[in-house]
Amino acid sequence: MKNQVDYSLYLVTDSTEAILGSRDLVEVVEQALLGGVTIVQYRDKSSDTGALISTAKRLHEKCKQHNIPLLINDRVDVALAVGCEGVHLGQDDMNIVEARKILGDDKIIGATVSSLDESRIAVERGADYLGIGTLYATNTKKNIKDIIGVNGIRKILRFLDAGDDASQKIKTVCIGGVNASNLQRVVHQLCAPRPNTPKPKTIDGVAVVSAIVGSPDPKTASANLQRLLASPPPFKATSSEPHFWFEKEEDEIKALMTASTKATKRVHEKSPLSHNMTNLVVQNFAANVALAIGASPIMANYGDEAIDLSKLGGGLVVNMGTVTPDGLSNYAKAITAYNAAGGPIVFDPVGAGATAIRREATSFLMRSGYFDLIKGNEREILAVARASGFTLHDNSQQRGVDSGDSLFSLEQRAYIVSSLAARERNVVLMTGATDVISDGTRMYAISNGHKYLGLITGSGCTLGTTLSAYLAANPEDKLHAAVAGILHFEIAAQHAATRDDVKGPGTFVPAFLDELYSRGLEIVEDRGDWTALQKIECIKNIPDAKLLEEIP
Repeated sequence: MKNQVDYSLYLVTDSTEAILGSRDLVEVVEQALLGGVTIVQYRDKSSDTGALISTAKRLHEKCKQHNIPLLINDRVDVALAVGCEGVHLGQDDMNIVEARKILGDDKIIGATVSSLDESRIAVERGADYLGIGTLYATNTKKNIKDIIGVNGIRKILRFLDAGDDASQKIKTVCIGGVNASNLQRVVHQLCAPRPNTPKPKTIDGVAVVSAIVGSPDPKTASANLQRLLASPPPFKATSSEPHFWFEKEEDEIKALMTASTKATKRVHEKSPLSHNMTNLVVQNFAANVALAIGASPIMANYGDEAIDLSKLGGGLVVNMGTVTPDGLSNYAKAITAYNAAGGPIVFDPVGAGATAIRREATSFLMRSGYFDLIKGNEREILAVARASGFTLHDNSQQRGVDSGDSLFSLEQRAYIVSSLAARERNVVLMTGATDVISDGTRMYAISNGHKYLGLITGSGCTLGTTLSAYLAANPEDKLHAAVAGILHFEIAAQHAATRDDVKGPGTFVPAFLDELYSRGLEIVEDRGDWTALQKIECIKNIPDAKLLEEIP
């Protein structure tokens, strides 16, 4: 029955020589069926009707042998002649209502959509599923005007989720540039709930063209894609989900401090690599901070080197302090490598809202991969939220990398941070006099640290270094790992600032490095803990501040 169709691995054929080569399409599809594709769409824009029907009949025989539905792209007449399971219609093809009259209620009718209006109309007209895209530019879809990306697809999913019963139940498939290198990230990022919505509408499948049809071994390629669909991405937290709050705040803080102690000890035990892609101004400071906390630093901005570095069990810091075309290309290569290896990535969008170049760079990097943790000051996080597909009701303009005066209350900042973290399915840290951090479910405000951190170059960058090491050494719970890293960093700053030999920012830096080292050893050697020094508040039940909306 059509309502039991598995759309998870949806093969769309391509008969062009550039993709198929000289091979026989039916043989390629048969291999893909053996590899595990769950539904097939025959798409051929150039052959005449007789040839289409002949090939479609051969394809249908193969599909029936595997109990897999065959759909025909565009051509209702060909689907009728073949007697296959249905059609897929584009925006310029036959109306869904007319196609239904011809084919009957038992046939599958899918529709291509790329906007809210097209989605609404397709649902109203009785489509059985939506093919949403285009996700990325491909060899078969090069018109960038058709590219809606992850943000565009998430917007449509949210729209459907908020609609009537038919909208909520309709099946969805994303299409456009999906392959083995990005499939898991696409599936992960397209399941993006808002806070307090644990079961959002997500895609039911991925449509694949070149990654199967263009593969020299379609069976192996299909089997690999099925394996990737069935397994979590390498960067997903290894602990079970969801994480629940303790009923009492004091129990939550107690558990958090216990986790922080363990996290600090693990950094020393594992001495994880902290791979920093950052500007020359802070490289020396960042390397010294990594050594002081027990990590192993490397300053390497060449993206191709990340393929090997990502396999060493460490974490990556992408610091957007210097924005150049070559730099962005190297960042993208490194992000891809660490996503594939499962190593955590900390994104520091330095000055993200200051210029048009930096705003576009932020969007580019957000499209390039998954970030386990995004940290920045208030205006930087606002710029990231815009790149993530939100529009904000504020007129802020960032100047350089300084945070400036706060625009929002603590409650409003918590709302922004938790909403962005839920959308990106990661951890977001908004730094300030009071830091706000969330994984989209749990939220904490941390008020440790000292004003000297804001008076030296690179304090934010080196916090990113610290966080990368903590996340690499503690993959089970990224939020707890990040909180532990923040506490280590900021409590060390507090100790340094009160030393007799510290007279100001200049003498603070060497004292800070000393205290990072000493405070870590204090925990490792069980000579003390930070419970009495922590200034952490659990933030719960944050109302919708009406600050964020989907970009139209």
